[in-house]
Amino acid sequence: MVTPLRSVVFFTFLLLYFIGCFQLSGQEKKEYRIIGVGFYNLENLFDIYDDPNTYDDDRTPDGKDRWTEKVYREKVTNMAYAISQIGKKETGKAPVLLGVCEIENRQVLEDLIKEPVLAAYNYGIVHYDSPDLRGIDVALLYQKAYFHPTTTASHELILYDPKNPGKRVYTRDQLVVTGLLEGEPLHLIVNHWPSRSGGEKISSPKRENAARLNRKIIDSIQRRDPYARIISMGDFNDDPTNKSLKIVGARPTKKEVEIRELYNPMASLSKKGIGSLAYRDSWNLFDQILLSRPFLNEDFSKYSFYKAGIFNEQFLVTPTGQYKGYPFRSFGSGGYTGGYSDHFPVYVLLIKEKT
Repeated sequence: MVTPLRSVVFFTFLLLYFIGCFQLSGQEKKEYRIIGVGFYNLENLFDIYDDPNTYDDDRTPDGKDRWTEKVYREKVTNMAYAISQIGKKETGKAPVLLGVCEIENRQVLEDLIKEPVLAAYNYGIVHYDSPDLRGIDVALLYQKAYFHPTTTASHELILYDPKNPGKRVYTRDQLVVTGLLEGEPLHLIVNHWPSRSGGEKISSPKRENAARLNRKIIDSIQRRDPYARIISMGDFNDDPTNKSLKIVGARPTKKEVEIRELYNPMASLSKKGIGSLAYRDSWNLFDQILLSRPFLNEDFSKYSFYKAGIFNEQFLVTPTGQYKGYPFRSFGSGGYTGGYSDHFPVYVLLIKEKT
């Protein structure tokens, strides 16, 4: 027969045991996987050969830029190193997904991913030729160990000269890649919208039309799945506050984002005066990465938004001279500089709980 005293001691022991187990469980540290998704304007990464169908004559050995094999190879090596470092401090590796623009063709990308600092990541390429008169395109690089493309498409942006309505203006297509990021469905759009040539105001309608095409693509995805995970990235040639980004539906704060809208994490950086390129002592943040609402869920059972950044490490900054502090570009008025690009790359980090 169990005495009352023994019963009290027994149940007290059980209570302390379960409290201890609960405390130990609460002290268990969750582990997370963090990956980088980036975008980089590679500043006219051309090969050395003349393409008779485009205006690339300057970027040839006999052209104005004296674009020799030696210069080209050094440029490729520099760009590969810069890419290998984007977000590496946080993730330990190069970006899992990287949108790029201002590349001439697929071959320059093949040369890029063969560089020793990138070769180990086993990047794949999604690329289409755009009708741009200079011959520059957009593309997506992806680490095959993490991402598997299932469908790809290139959407043509059709523009006409406002001064001559019958004259076509040829520019970059918008690249759409759908695939699986470690089994999770993902849609990516890579952009390089029309430049501000002729002035911001007069050229704005071109970018507004690019924004409408981007919105049309996003709407077509969200009609099939309102909760689709979509990333639209690129050199938009506009800041987060410009009309074109509002047309896309990019909101500057998380709390403003409705289910079919996008979050622009670059807006807060721009508000602080941080930019990805500089012109006449003024900074702009044309390079941006936009994310659909489902990335803002914080259960972390799927990849979710963690933070955004501009990769402006010291080696990418012009060290001296008139443009000290600006992005260390690879080509200036004096010719090849040995630098990288006139844009800093941008990136977002996605986080997921390890299971």
